[in-house]
Amino acid sequence: MLMAIALFVLAGAAEIGGGYLVWLWLREAKPLGYGIAGGLILVAYGVIPTLQSFPAFGRVYAAYGGVFVVLAVLWGWLVDKKPPDLYDWIGAAICLVGVSVMLWAPRP
Repeated sequence: MLMAIALFVLAGAAEIGGGYLVWLWLREAKPLGYGIAGGLILVAYGVIPTLQSFPAFGRVYAAYGGVFVVLAVLWGWLVDKKPPDLYDWIGAAICLVGVSVMLWAPRP
């Protein structure tokens, strides 16, 4: 379970970090190197979820979506300096409960 969590966090960091670099390049006129680095990191994001041991692509990506929400809230707080409010935290917690149900619910 710790490996699954680590891979979800790594994938989230790659998606958000890569997307952020592309954002900086296109929206804030940073040098082309930002866009190239962001694109390469986004390619890594596409590979990382395939390392999960869960057999169903759709379930892995759906669960990752919940983790992504939490990571995006944290990114906004730590990098963009936009503190989350109570509703951000409630929404993030709901997403984590959903992820847990999808991945670890007993199935026949």
